[in-house]
Amino acid sequence: MSRRASKTKRKRKRGTSVFDDARSFASRYAEGVRPGELRSILARQASEAYDVITRDQSLENEPKRGLRRFFFRARILFLGMSFKLTPPRRVLFGASVVAIILGLLGSQARYDGARVSVSIDFSGFWLLLAISGLLFLLGLELVDRIRVRDEIEVARHLQRELLPEQAPKLPGWSFAHSYRTANDIGGDYYDFLPLSNGRLAMVIGDASGHGMAAGLLMAIANASLKTAVDLDPDPVAVLALINRALIRTGDRHSFMTMLFGLLDTSAGRLDFASAGHPFPLLRRADGRVEEVGSGALPLGIRAKLTLKPDHVVLAPGDALVLYSDGVPEAMSPTEDSFGYERLRAAVAVGGSAEEMQKRLLSTLAAHLGVASLEEARLTDDITIVVIEHRKI
Repeated sequence: MSRRASKTKRKRKRGTSVFDDARSFASRYAEGVRPGELRSILARQASEAYDVITRDQSLENEPKRGLRRFFFRARILFLGMSFKLTPPRRVLFGASVVAIILGLLGSQARYDGARVSVSIDFSGFWLLLAISGLLFLLGLELVDRIRVRDEIEVARHLQRELLPEQAPKLPGWSFAHSYRTANDIGGDYYDFLPLSNGRLAMVIGDASGHGMAAGLLMAIANASLKTAVDLDPDPVAVLALINRALIRTGDRHSFMTMLFGLLDTSAGRLDFASAGHPFPLLRRADGRVEEVGSGALPLGIRAKLTLKPDHVVLAPGDALVLYSDGVPEAMSPTEDSFGYERLRAAVAVGGSAEEMQKRLLSTLAAHLGVASLEEARLTDDITIVVIEHRKI
């Protein structure tokens, strides 16, 4: 091979290597981006961001249309972004915007001497200064977000520790459960507590709101529940104690629906009380589906709470489905709620506890237009617990 051909081959190899490196970098850079997400950012998320940024600004005098409306929105967007920053960052943001304007308008300095004339265009300098300021500001905000994300990750891990990892294993009984949060921190809560004499305490609840506030309310309820069960496991007594704890620590905007029950596994009897939680669905062995329980106010609203004790007997072949209101209220892309009729229809098909749970999840995912709930953008937390008294 000639020296010239060898040199050409090496150049081609380097060019191929550079191309492969660039393609690899582009692949890593776009990793995790699903089809349609970029369109979602421009359509829905941009609108949501505008609403959040400008929610503290007055929109009463907004012009109906035209250029005046554009400048009005630009002004309140600038003010909304500015006043959500700390004062030093606000100054940096404002200076960067001014630098952008100077760069776009153009800025020149001219010197005319005896023998030489010099003209310098500062437009590029102002634009470079603006970009540098905005990138520096973005970096500072990203650092804050990373710190918050790390703290949320710790909180999410601690919250997961409060939820059962495995279903109880009791002779003649099967349990299936699933939990999916709308945000990083959820407000739904459920647990199983084995007691003496073959009894099993079970609870399912839903804290008001979303995010960290709902998670804190859920943690308070969890701690109060363990104390209440130790003192008196009667369902009405347990809910009354948790209600007092929430009244002391929360405010009138913080409340929690909850259902607490005691299952006698030998007799198949479930004694329970409900405070504002959706009624459980009982599927009988012959296919009938019944709503069980009675209503009451959620916990944390009133100091004096009227609760009614209820009970139901699960015969062999029966199954009880507990759920949070995020299930019937789940909205499809066409703004159609899942509803109680679809929920009852899915429960009526029957099967084992695991089969019923999987069917509910798949039916719900299909209604939301996704392959699985992991891909869904939820507006509320979703919890499902299925209890089956197996036929012997």
